[in-house]
Amino acid sequence: MSTATDKRKAPAGERVADWADGRLGIYSLAKANMRKIFPDHWSFMLGEVALYSFIIIILTGVYLTLFFHPSMNEVEYHGSYVPMQGVLMSEAYASTLDISFDVRGGLLIRQIHHWAALIFLAAMMVHMMRVFFTGAFRKPREINWLFGFLLFVLGMFTGFTGYSLPDDLLSGTGVRFMQGAILSVPIVGTYLSMFLFGGEFPGGDIVARFYSIHILLLPGIMLGLLVAHLILVFYHKHTQFAGPGRTNNNVVGMPLLPIYMAKAGGFFFLVFGVIAVISAIATINPIWALGPYRPDLVSTGAQPDWYMGFSEGLIRVMPGWEINLWGHTLVLGVFIPLVIFPLVLASIAVYPFIESWVTGDKREHHILDRPRNAPTRTAFGVAWLTWYFVLLIGGGNDLWATHFHLSINSITWFVRIFFFAGPVLAFVITKRICMGLQRRDKDKVLHGRESGIIKRLPHGEFVEVHEPLTQEALHTLTAHQQYTPVEIGPTVDENGVERKVSRTEKLRARLSKAYYGKDNQVAKPTVEEYKEITSGHGHH
Repeated sequence: MSTATDKRKAPAGERVADWADGRLGIYSLAKANMRKIFPDHWSFMLGEVALYSFIIIILTGVYLTLFFHPSMNEVEYHGSYVPMQGVLMSEAYASTLDISFDVRGGLLIRQIHHWAALIFLAAMMVHMMRVFFTGAFRKPREINWLFGFLLFVLGMFTGFTGYSLPDDLLSGTGVRFMQGAILSVPIVGTYLSMFLFGGEFPGGDIVARFYSIHILLLPGIMLGLLVAHLILVFYHKHTQFAGPGRTNNNVVGMPLLPIYMAKAGGFFFLVFGVIAVISAIATINPIWALGPYRPDLVSTGAQPDWYMGFSEGLIRVMPGWEINLWGHTLVLGVFIPLVIFPLVLASIAVYPFIESWVTGDKREHHILDRPRNAPTRTAFGVAWLTWYFVLLIGGGNDLWATHFHLSINSITWFVRIFFFAGPVLAFVITKRICMGLQRRDKDKVLHGRESGIIKRLPHGEFVEVHEPLTQEALHTLTAHQQYTPVEIGPTVDENGVERKVSRTEKLRARLSKAYYGKDNQVAKPTVEEYKEITSGHGHH
């Protein structure tokens, strides 16, 4: 009796996977990384909102490019929108009207694209604030902070070029505003303007140039930065808040596959759905109500998108100062805000390196700070946000005046005063709040949590019963590190020779004291203090 061995072929999908693994090493790569652990916290989803919004922008942008004509050639409109029929306009504006009224689903896609851009930048800003307030930018993530910062700045300019493409009256007003700011640059301003617009404003090339920048140059750079940002997040491992079992050497959370990927996939569709609903019920940028751009007209209540509002606020509230030198006029009322704008952005970009220099801390940090435990940093962040929102008011001073029946001059002077006073007040108040929260945390550790139960002692005294904290809560409230300010040290050595202390060293010592001096951190309770109080002495 003979037997035959039946050699069955593997399924086609498995054979393709084996072929790819032999050449790309997919199996080993997946085995090493697909089970990577990610911590779970609601604030980490802010970055995911930004990522998913960016994906939505790319998807809807590809659809819109199929129907948009980036040309400033003048045509007569004969489309579906009756009020505009027979009106002379650019091909860019006419094609945007066609997308809105003649292309199936075109208006909804336009709305989704614009809303996704606004939400992308909002999520980026809030995400960066979360990173800032928790100290997630510290070593080894300084480069990743720069990548995120560049993504935000490039997103601002990508949004500006995008909303300028329809060539409607509102976007044309914004481009004119930009051209005026460029002209204020001494010596080279006129040359820059002629180079950008291809001649006198408005020229015939600006839409085509913005189109190339908007769909190719800036998105390409942003996509590269995004990939690099995610690679570094993956490589450095995700930061996590303090808690039992969490150290600088481990990550407590869920594996990438299948749990985290399933949650991320569902969250993507949730973000997409919310943006689609907003786009369907809330109209944004109705260009048909504004009309095509004409250099001799300005739309009423012209406002940029929110992320560029503070730059306009800088110029609106700046006094109209001018200097005449050798027959040339230097418009300081525009040029000074134009200088302040990049300086503020640059200070945000280099902050991680400044804090590292001030503290002298060169260690790696994978455990996040609670904002209250870094009061100076938190106060700086709140001061910057206050300054930002004060300038937003300045950028929309005409709308504030008309909607609330206020004097536009009063609003302008309010912004001018709080441009300086607002951040200072916010800094002082925030720092005091942080110190108060530190004291409350110390009191919780030593005395426990207030239970609301009132107890009468044998001698008649009424006291409130405090519940002892759990070990997890105790760990969370005491896990943060407290720094000692950098000292200059003795200026005279053991031989009596006086050493020279540089100004940089003195500045660093003063800043370090401002960050971690006695008025900036409440000493954590010691084990001895805890044992003494919990043993019954003075504890109810």
